[in-house]
Amino acid sequence: MTGRYTERVVVVTGAARGIGLGIASRFAGEGADVLMVDADGSVVDRARDLAAESGTGTLGLRADVTSPEDVARAFALAEDTWGRLDVLVNNAGVITISRLEDLTHDAWQKVLSVNTTGTFLCAQAAAAAMRRHGRGGRILNAASGQARQGFVYTPHYAASKFGGVGLTQSLAKELAKDRITVNAYAPGIVGSDMWDYNDRVWGGLLGTYEPGELMAEWIAGIPLGRAGTHDDIAHLLLFLASPEAEYITGQTINVDGGMFMN
Repeated sequence: MTGRYTERVVVVTGAARGIGLGIASRFAGEGADVLMVDADGSVVDRARDLAAESGTGTLGLRADVTSPEDVARAFALAEDTWGRLDVLVNNAGVITISRLEDLTHDAWQKVLSVNTTGTFLCAQAAAAAMRRHGRGGRILNAASGQARQGFVYTPHYAASKFGGVGLTQSLAKELAKDRITVNAYAPGIVGSDMWDYNDRVWGGLLGTYEPGELMAEWIAGIPLGRAGTHDDIAHLLLFLASPEAEYITGQTINVDGGMFMN
């Protein structure tokens, strides 16, 4: 098929489900060849289905973004298959929720490892590939409302997302000379498995909420009056990856219905 991203190569991490799958679907729908990366092996089947639907060369790869070896293997596959890399969407992320006294070192390390170290490793590999091909590129990092304001019971998640914003700004300055822009996107409440977990565990720690009540309460406080969708996120990323956004770099852009306004 043809589209505005035909002959463009996009790597999306955390692409087996949720926001990541939605992002990969939209880029493939616009003609891009997408390498879908996830620690969950179901990403291979998801990619096969998406390739058939879109008529693109989209592939899936089971890989752990916290492993330098797995990351190197993923980006080598993209280059070997398509001979270029245009866009990286660093979407992989995890969260746990816990009172401070119950927050374990392992939980802290896991969240920082995926959300911050994984973003670094993939950005490092993507930048090297983009430099080799000399056409510039786009690196898009997942932030969060918690990159704006930390929430109770998630200090490790907030730290990981604030770290991602700092990484975005630093890399934007370093890679500008290579015509590689680096930006972050900060979703608010978006329907996903993660938000089901958040509703259940935060709800239990914050009070006597029935399932669904906490998210409903938070959604009611969003100025635009609804939760976000996968398409809301993808629309922003399709723009940031486009030629029209070539003068935007080092920014973290909220896509949250007005939940945060800074």
